[in-house]
Amino acid sequence: MKSLLLAGFALLALCQGAMAQAPGVVRQERGNLVTENVPETPAGIRDRIQQYLNTRAASFSSWSPDGRSILISTRFGETNQIHRVDAPMGARRQLTFFPEPTGGGYRPGQGRTILFAKDKGGDENFQLYLMDEATGGYTRFTDGTSRNTSAVYSLDGERLAWSRSTKDSPRYQIFTADGGAPKEPALVYEDEGAWAPRSFSPDKSKLLISRGVSVNESYLWVLDLQTRQKTQVNPSSKQISYDGAEFSRDGRSILTVSDEDSDFARLVRIDLASNTKTILSGDLKWDVEAFSQSRDGRLIAYSFNEAGASKVRIISAATGASVPAPDLPLGVISGLGFSPDGTKLALSLSAASTTGDVWVWDLSARKLIRWTESETGGIQSSQFITPSLISYPTFDQIDGKQRMIQAYMYKPQGAGPHPVLLYPHGGPESQTRPSFSGFFQFLAKEMGIAVIAPNVRGSTGYGRAFVNLDNGKLREDSVKDMGALIDWVATQRDLDAKRVGVYGGSYGGYMAYAVMITYADRVVAGISAVGISNFVTFLENTSGYRRDLRRVEYGDERDADMRAFQEKISPLTNAARITKPMFIIQGANDPRVPLSEAAQMLKAIRANGADAWYMMAKDEGHGFAKKVNRDAQNEAIAAFLAAKLVGKPVN
Repeated sequence: MKSLLLAGFALLALCQGAMAQAPGVVRQERGNLVTENVPETPAGIRDRIQQYLNTRAASFSSWSPDGRSILISTRFGETNQIHRVDAPMGARRQLTFFPEPTGGGYRPGQGRTILFAKDKGGDENFQLYLMDEATGGYTRFTDGTSRNTSAVYSLDGERLAWSRSTKDSPRYQIFTADGGAPKEPALVYEDEGAWAPRSFSPDKSKLLISRGVSVNESYLWVLDLQTRQKTQVNPSSKQISYDGAEFSRDGRSILTVSDEDSDFARLVRIDLASNTKTILSGDLKWDVEAFSQSRDGRLIAYSFNEAGASKVRIISAATGASVPAPDLPLGVISGLGFSPDGTKLALSLSAASTTGDVWVWDLSARKLIRWTESETGGIQSSQFITPSLISYPTFDQIDGKQRMIQAYMYKPQGAGPHPVLLYPHGGPESQTRPSFSGFFQFLAKEMGIAVIAPNVRGSTGYGRAFVNLDNGKLREDSVKDMGALIDWVATQRDLDAKRVGVYGGSYGGYMAYAVMITYADRVVAGISAVGISNFVTFLENTSGYRRDLRRVEYGDERDADMRAFQEKISPLTNAARITKPMFIIQGANDPRVPLSEAAQMLKAIRANGADAWYMMAKDEGHGFAKKVNRDAQNEAIAAFLAAKLVGKPVN
């Protein structure tokens, strides 16, 4: 293996030498991929990385109405598709076969009808379809051009609701229709803002709807479907965030995740008649992530985020008493769902040594049963590196003590000192968590790179106050957290402070640019995927349905003072300070961070004479979803890091 990587590195050096002698930009088009100044990936790297790129994951989508089967999302070709599994560890039967990622679930209580959604080329203009599982036939019931999301069925599957928006408008529309034949939908609500249906009342006369303003502010209303009048749930002058709201099974209350009067999100029941609120998740000092009600309303399961790792609890809806729940390994849970009879709880779990699989907790037997076992590229799961949770001091204080920032680190074996790749996450209202990353495993195990993924200020999972620490004109404080991490690296004897690189996507792509600018003398290479390069042009050109949401986070570019600040701190304004190698990656159809953000930054960096690689996929959007493109991206990043970060033959 070492000889292969050594030979690969030598080949890369030859390719770079040849490229340096060629004038201008070396541009290549292969299929839907366009590259500029990206050499062929050395054979040693390309061959060895394949095992890590050919891991597979499965996630839970829904139970069948009879409770005997589950639908999962997994990939056997280029993209994730819907599969059915009929028994624990049973064969995965593929049900959809599209070139684009496809996801969905069964219509509840109504035979084997599947509702699914897909877009085109990553444009996020999702269309909704109904499929008859018996025949495989499917019908699109949305208009083919708008963005359709937040589809929700009534408990019996008789009614369906969803929201619709368009690229150029801040207005959202909510429709309802017959659950089995939604060809004549009724427009029941329309307004500016991120409106979405959440839950039908048990008698289907009302619809719980929400409006999201930011990660810290949202509102709930009950919409009477006959009169079209709405009544606000829990009217308050306080700024409150709600998530995952549903009617209780008796229709008398709302279950939701709320941060009212708390720094953390809690599971709460709100009585609709009295507005009495009951906290169901106790005195947790961590965010509740998601919840699920059993069909009969007896049980509630919820997951919470403890320093990035998921835990799950099950309680009696009537008394709040705890019910035995599974003890899970360090990882991240998603997709909680009770079986129709309420005797089982399905969940998806991704852990450091598990690519992502579906498990079912049998409440009667108190046994956790594995339903899928996804492939790990032939690598024994015990060989994967478990990331360690670290904390490092940053530049400011809280309560008279140095503020600490948490990060997950994938550290290679051996004494080092190891080159370091910093990985700030996107969002910024997001969090790096200990879920599986085949690419991080490759970098650490095969290339000897220590990958450190920090949760800088503005990340979720650490309370409302922490999320707000980077808003508006506090933007560069999150960049200072990255500088503090570089300081911490310099104190670690097994890490090489002279070989530090940075890689991020979306907002993390902005962070990569910012680190390359602010700490130009302390980093040697940067990678920005679908990254923001100018906050003003980003806000002006991002899709209309999400513009106001982003203004809350980044500031309103229509305000002259804020616009001047955004221009001042934007990477494009400071591109002349990027003198080290940079790799820019972009999807042509990105509705969030448009292609123009990458194009203008690439032009500015090259105008400085700096070394810039570029990769663009014509059939992708905000990140690469198709395997052929994602593999090409990861191979090229590995080659870039071998040449620009590691800087010597990889051991």
